[in-house]
Amino acid sequence: MSIGLRDAVTVITGAGSGIGRATAHAFARRGARVVVTDLDADRARTVAGELDGRGVAAPCDVTDLDALRAVRDLALDRFGRVDLVMNNVGILAVGPVEDIPLDAWQRVIDVNLLGVVRSNLVFLPVLLEQGSGHVINTASTAGLLPYGFDRLPYTATKHAVVGLSESLALYLRPRGIGVSCLCPAGVATNIVEQITFYGEPAAPQGPSFSVVDPDAVGELVADGVDEDRFLILTAPEAAEELRELGADVDQYLTRPRKGAA
Repeated sequence: MSIGLRDAVTVITGAGSGIGRATAHAFARRGARVVVTDLDADRARTVAGELDGRGVAAPCDVTDLDALRAVRDLALDRFGRVDLVMNNVGILAVGPVEDIPLDAWQRVIDVNLLGVVRSNLVFLPVLLEQGSGHVINTASTAGLLPYGFDRLPYTATKHAVVGLSESLALYLRPRGIGVSCLCPAGVATNIVEQITFYGEPAAPQGPSFSVVDPDAVGELVADGVDEDRFLILTAPEAAEELRELGADVDQYLTRPRKGAA
């Protein structure tokens, strides 16, 4: 079912920096054309300009359905099709659970979860009509494992993105559309720009995963598309944690914890 990246038309949200930028480069190196979108239009233009003529930039706020429609229309007008959509935008509210206000929860849900929902409403009809394509949703190991109580709105939305992606895979794969869920652990990005802090810092308890470079993540994502793989991990050891969680949830939740993830 793999669409192959050579000459594929790809759309990446949040591609002005970090994982999105690295994935745009990885896709372009494999021959894809990339619609680089970001809330920061200047960053999007900069990244598109780095792609040796294979990129086009568009500003995009994933909380705005019309902005996503404009990105879709740009891709169709410029390239005549859309083959792959990567939903990559994420923000965090960090602090003790009792100190994070409702409006912070609403903002994180609006961006991290409903941003994917809006993208599906805009792009899935295009992919379904042509009977081919690929969707990548960026979640997190915090969406697989129960350690992120210091960033609970983010954790809740990333668990939701994992579940949404699993069900989408069951629905879309028989229709010729691949689905991947990227679950990064530590990645050296500028995501701190997207964090709002509340109250006194909490002390998370969870597995310690190594921090990897965004360029390595971009290559992992490109490999995952080429191999039509659902789960894409940046820390292979997270798979063992996931097996332990599935084997005995109560034991996993009550076992002694080491440092933060």
